[in-house]
Amino acid sequence: MTQSKDTTLTRITDLGVQFGDAPVLRNISLTLRAGEITTVVGPNGSGKSTLLRCLIGAQRPDRGEISHAPGLRIGYVPQKLHIDPTLPLTVARFLSLPSRVSAAAAREALDRAGAGDLYGRQMARLSGGQFQRVLLARALLSRPHLLILDEATQGLDQPGAAAFYQRIEQVRAELGCAVLMVSHDLHVVMAASDRVICLNGHICCEGAPEQVAQAEEYRALFGTGTQGALALYRHDHNHRHDHDHVHGPGCAHDHDHDHPHDHEAAE
Repeated sequence: MTQSKDTTLTRITDLGVQFGDAPVLRNISLTLRAGEITTVVGPNGSGKSTLLRCLIGAQRPDRGEISHAPGLRIGYVPQKLHIDPTLPLTVARFLSLPSRVSAAAAREALDRAGAGDLYGRQMARLSGGQFQRVLLARALLSRPHLLILDEATQGLDQPGAAAFYQRIEQVRAELGCAVLMVSHDLHVVMAASDRVICLNGHICCEGAPEQVAQAEEYRALFGTGTQGALALYRHDHNHRHDHDHVHGPGCAHDHDHDHPHDHEAAE
């Protein structure tokens, strides 16, 4: 497929997912465009990973529609991947599973992911940051039009997460791809995003980072830690949807949730 900036790659319309009697996602409508970095934030259990699973075809929605541009290539970086530490598996071999790729293609993907010196290393001996960059390289092998990352910096410290997001910005610039990220690293991911979507079963608010950061809905969900780092977030979701400039679909009603939880955010 050919793409230019602002080309629509994926359109989600009125998406709904239900597990048993419990609705997980409802009335989700959004458009992903080439060259745009979109970040989804929300408390645990808000449906973030379910939304990504729907996008990659691992979860069938109960209602609504997801349409992709013809020939769309998707790269996916999972939240976590366990590899038996006793398995003698090099980075080069890992990138060739299940389908063999050339050494040149593997090295190109590793270079793009900022992991060019890891080609011959054992997977079991990589640090957390190195492991995530190898997973990113694997996702980049197909030169994706849409790159999806599910909590890709979980377990990394703040400098490591910031460096990873800077690399994602470089990938976007080089490939012109769209990027959709789920993250808890609000203090660094907001700066790397063109658009932020605040999700809590539905889209509470969305817009440019500076707009969303000022929205009542966002402030109701997230508290700030010290020196710009998010230490805790609370889901005190008591609000009215009356911010037209950051409204998302499905936010034209009032509601009142009172489920306070404290969670440690991933550093």
